[in-house]
Amino acid sequence: QVQLVESGGGSVQPGGSLRLSCAASVSISSMRAMAWYRQAPGKQRELVAAITNGGSTNYADSVKGRFTISRDIAKNTVALQMNSLKPEDTAVYYCNAERVRNGIPFTSWGQGTQVTVSS
Repeated sequence: QVQLVESGGGSVQPGGSLRLSCAASVSISSMRAMAWYRQAPGKQRELVAAITNGGSTNYADSVKGRFTISRDIAKNTVALQMNSLKPEDTAVYYCNAERVRNGIPFTSWGQGTQVTVSS
């Protein structure tokens, strides 16, 4: 299975920045897509940003213009640069990887990293 380990979470002031990183146990080039999700207490886990194997990206409307997802194939990582953070961005952020083997889809999740935005 694919192991995903997130890092970079922490506490920041509103308007601040934070960069999350997700390290994968296998080449991210083998993934159909990788993404970042987040889940706040009492809310459903939501897609924040995703990047496909082809390099195309998409973002939740709430983070467009503020967050950027990127990948470093050499380092086997995917990052989420978060700028202009707002209190509503507070959540546990999870790395997600999707790949297909023999026509069967597989989804992997990291353990999550806490992001807290407060004054």
